[in-house]
Amino acid sequence: MALPQPLLPLLIEPIVREALREDLGRAGDITTDAIVSADAVMAGVIAARKTGVVAGTGAAVLAFHLLDPKVSVVVEKPDGSPIKRGDIIIRLKGPARAILAGERVALNFIGQLSGVATATAALVEAARPHKASIVCTRKTTPGLRILEKHAIRAGGGSNHRYGLDDAVLIKDNHVAVAGGVRQAIERVRSSVGHLVKIEVEVDSLAQLDEALATGADAVLLDNMTVAQMADAVKRINGRMLTEASGGITIETVNAIAATGVDLISSGWLTHSAPALDVGLDV
Repeated sequence: MALPQPLLPLLIEPIVREALREDLGRAGDITTDAIVSADAVMAGVIAARKTGVVAGTGAAVLAFHLLDPKVSVVVEKPDGSPIKRGDIIIRLKGPARAILAGERVALNFIGQLSGVATATAALVEAARPHKASIVCTRKTTPGLRILEKHAIRAGGGSNHRYGLDDAVLIKDNHVAVAGGVRQAIERVRSSVGHLVKIEVEVDSLAQLDEALATGADAVLLDNMTVAQMADAVKRINGRMLTEASGGITIETVNAIAATGVDLISSGWLTHSAPALDVGLDV
């Protein structure tokens, strides 16, 4: 699996700065400042305590460099790398106060985001050998979407839309307000630009037929049975992208992928994946 392109530091710096401000509070690290002299140096490593897939190294590096640019940070396992217990992810050397003050923020980012990447990799593996791509949703931690979506890519998954403004997804409530699938699609067609993709959510084969008759770029098959999904894929016959959603687990994903859908979206990858245990060893 190819490793994902690192996120530009400029894009994630506000997130990392806010995390550091939250931890340092009004007076900084009063424990470290009382114990460690200003000129003390130290070396250490961030290491894995469990097997998984790494993500969040860019945010961790930035945390240390924002506290003190003199901290040397060497990433041994870039985002997307498989790791096992004891593997060294990052090597650190430099001003001890900065390393100790940034420790928790860096570990929080790597632990949380590696958990997302690890869960994604497990779902990707469970869906083999079928063609379906595993994709995320907008069920992300507020403020951390860009990092969590990057972690999805680190785990071998793909990204759904980033927000409400980069693609159209007509949901059940939109359909209810518009009065039907056809009306919702027609209103969107008359409003958005020609480069904007349109996806519509359907929860029945009748709604699917309506979507096919009206035309959309993609269809989200929401909470359908495996048999219904297979029937839907046959009806669509390649005329639009197919996405399965609802009830996606390690146990169900292979059968869902076997229906022939193009995409399988899962919200729990970002809202419920357990953090991966990592630690700083001096």
